[in-house]
Amino acid sequence: MAELPLADYARTLTGDIQTLAEAEDGSIPRTFTRWVLEQLEESGFVSNMTVAFHSGHGVMVYGFGYSDDRSVLDLYTTDFSLEPMVDRLTKADVTKHFRRLLAFLQKAGSIRGNFDQPTEVHQLCEGVEKLLANASKVRLFLFSNCESAARTQPEPTYFQGLPVEHHLWDLARLYRHQTSGAASEPIVVEFDPPINCLSVQSIEPNLSVTLAVVPGRHLAELYEEHRTRLLELNVRAFLQARSTVNRGIRLTLLNEPGRFLTYNNGITATATAAEFVEDAEGRRVGIRSLTGLQIVNGGQTTATLHHVFKRDKKDLDGVSVQMKLTLMGSDDLMAIVPSISQYSNTQNKVTLVDLSANDKFHVEFERVSRTLWAPPTTPGGPQTRWFYERARGSYAVEEAKHTSIAARRKFKAENPAAQRFAKSDLAKFVNAWSGLPHLVSRGAQKSFAAFQADVKKQPPVIDAEYCRRTVAMGILFKAVDKVAKAHDAGSHKALITAYTTARLCQETGRRIDLDRIWREQQVSDAIVQAAHDLCPLIMDMVIQEGKHVTEWAKSSKCWEEVSQISWAVPEELAEELLARPVEFAVDTQEEEEEQLSRLKQIELSEWEMLADWARETRALELAEQQIATTIAAKLATNATITAAQVRKALEVYDNAIEEGFSAFAP
Repeated sequence: MAELPLADYARTLTGDIQTLAEAEDGSIPRTFTRWVLEQLEESGFVSNMTVAFHSGHGVMVYGFGYSDDRSVLDLYTTDFSLEPMVDRLTKADVTKHFRRLLAFLQKAGSIRGNFDQPTEVHQLCEGVEKLLANASKVRLFLFSNCESAARTQPEPTYFQGLPVEHHLWDLARLYRHQTSGAASEPIVVEFDPPINCLSVQSIEPNLSVTLAVVPGRHLAELYEEHRTRLLELNVRAFLQARSTVNRGIRLTLLNEPGRFLTYNNGITATATAAEFVEDAEGRRVGIRSLTGLQIVNGGQTTATLHHVFKRDKKDLDGVSVQMKLTLMGSDDLMAIVPSISQYSNTQNKVTLVDLSANDKFHVEFERVSRTLWAPPTTPGGPQTRWFYERARGSYAVEEAKHTSIAARRKFKAENPAAQRFAKSDLAKFVNAWSGLPHLVSRGAQKSFAAFQADVKKQPPVIDAEYCRRTVAMGILFKAVDKVAKAHDAGSHKALITAYTTARLCQETGRRIDLDRIWREQQVSDAIVQAAHDLCPLIMDMVIQEGKHVTEWAKSSKCWEEVSQISWAVPEELAEELLARPVEFAVDTQEEEEEQLSRLKQIELSEWEMLADWARETRALELAEQQIATTIAAKLATNATITAAQVRKALEVYDNAIEEGFSAFAP
């Protein structure tokens, strides 16, 4: 989705919901509720949801859901406005809606008695009562297409001894959820007048190299407009003015601008299309425009030009920058750019980690991770993000974009420095979880190389679940690191942390609940205590007298001996482990296409008959009835059916056949 101003997003969303409601022949608030729940289900916020409406004296509810283990009961309500930028959700409105949900929870039993069994309300009440009997927590959700005036989430409360959480998804939060990580449009640059150039066609097809000189001010203005989008293919983002090279660039611009072209190596750039000026013989002699411009080397030069132009207030007149431009097709970018960066870079050391910045895995991980907002660590606290630094120094670049003190404070509050992690950190977290502490102990580069090899061998699906769980591995790793520090591991703390984490994951069969760690943004007391029990045993094995600890820790033999340490999972931790090891999704695109094909082979009329049959016989649960109705509506309007909906629909269809449904029954 393209980035939109909030007002435009509000109008677009409201119009889309109205259109969808008309197509489904449903109420607008109910349609909005289902739409939001589909977004949240896809992101892992909710599961097993049922949309069912009831309103009465002091009561309003739009549905319910529950966690897979049925320990968490969710209730949903909605506030929808046809004029979302005029109306505003006040703090009193928020309190009222949540109070009505609690009132329904209190009165569900008596409400059920007023409705016959086949009705939606009866099934709604019955389902909530059954879930409440075994629930350990209740979550209340309020969905609204208006912006809330409340600055924080309501304080947690209790219902019959159960903790109650409040989750407000207003316009601003939905907007953030929908637009974060949106794909960028290619950068188009016009040169008026055209800049002179010398162009040479490569013997490689669809590849040419052009040399040109770009006005320094033009480059600074480009950076002002596009910022790090201009450097998306750069192996390394601007490292601020901390290195000698950067200070040298700045001093040259300030004191000897006429010699900048002589002293500076210039920039290396790529583009996917260009408009050239040609002479009478058809030779390219000038550049009018570039499409898909990216600076793959020279980000420091570009950003320093911008710094001097904006901060030092220098007009950069007379400053020129040489540019080597490679024109290639978009399909060739990922294959060629790392080599261009490696061979042309002479300013700072470029590592394997840097050169992997543009691998599909890391690009996707960054894109998805930027859409995730971590749950608040305190009741009613702010949401934050875990900042994945795909390009080295990109955190500093993003922070520098916020020029005012207030803006920077907001950026750092939403992206705490403690929650910043790089590609090498990611490799370390995953390798420790996977039982490879000896590789972690070999240093960031070798650890990362092993991680890269595993990713290429069996690429995981880079979705929200994968990102949340890998961040949870990081939270676990950092928690164990604190334990190692408490046990005075000293200079060997990094080694002890890696081995303790790996042994803990191994002994638990990798059944530690990473989803819970993400939700709570911390590990449980049982995990911490288990790490305290295990850590001294690890230290005795790794830090052995007579052995070079650093070299010993790098060997697979060390891990073999640590794996044989006699240690059992404490009962407190065993009780909270998952039934099965944590699994990561693999690419199921082909399977999903086959399932969708099977679903579409079932006639629309058959889905409609199934929905009618389910309502009449009550052979299926309410949620299953709704799936059949939803699929029928989407097939009728040629709307998109998600993979999760396809899977559920086919399960419902097979279940209905087993229960006696037949489209050909007399």
